[in-house]
Amino acid sequence: MEERPRILIVEDEPAIADTLLYALKTEGFDPEWCATGRAGVAALAAKPFALVVLDVGLPDGSGFDVCKEIRLRSAVPVIFLTARNTELDRVLGLELGGDDYLVKPFSPRELTARVKAVLRRTGGGTAGTDFHVIRENQNPVAAEFVVDDERCVIRYRDTALGLTRYEFRLLRALAAKPGRVYSRDQLMAAAWEDPGASLDRTVDAHIKTLRAKLRVVAPDADPIQTHRGLGYSLRGSS
Repeated sequence: MEERPRILIVEDEPAIADTLLYALKTEGFDPEWCATGRAGVAALAAKPFALVVLDVGLPDGSGFDVCKEIRLRSAVPVIFLTARNTELDRVLGLELGGDDYLVKPFSPRELTARVKAVLRRTGGGTAGTDFHVIRENQNPVAAEFVVDDERCVIRYRDTALGLTRYEFRLLRALAAKPGRVYSRDQLMAAAWEDPGASLDRTVDAHIKTLRAKLRVVAPDADPIQTHRGLGYSLRGSS
């Protein structure tokens, strides 16, 4: 029998949690519930989950802080639940590595649909061994990037980068064709399942965090080039 995807729900309101547990079980998932951020982090450390449904307003702190802690050790997809529908909150959630953002009140059907969409987009937590080196005309910059499509991992100068899902998709698109300038719309289409729901500044924010992670590996290098008014590219060979 095929194992059902295990979903972690971190939500302090029992009524909402019960509804989510029932909806996810009905759709063939194996959900578990934690009422606090601390309990959620402990559950993730104890066993693997395919996805986390994470409430922003928790009794022991912000769900954003919980997501930061999760990202220190895991790239598991995260869907935020929140009562606040502001641009700042949405952008912050995405910058911290969230994969989707759902505003209360919402229907259980919408939540399960988003869970399925995120799992399709991220591979459902599956792993593989298909590593390959991105090269374009033997470009020396692009050859420094090794991409594992199955695990959604990119190695830069033999160092695995701790990327969020969106950072992975953005960097992979740039590395596929070094020197090509991608507009923000093109990068959103490459990285987000629903690019119309994202913002131009969201791409800029993810590029900023990508650059910071690349600088940790190679402080003197800056492989991502900004083209003002146009977009971004991976530096091509001169």
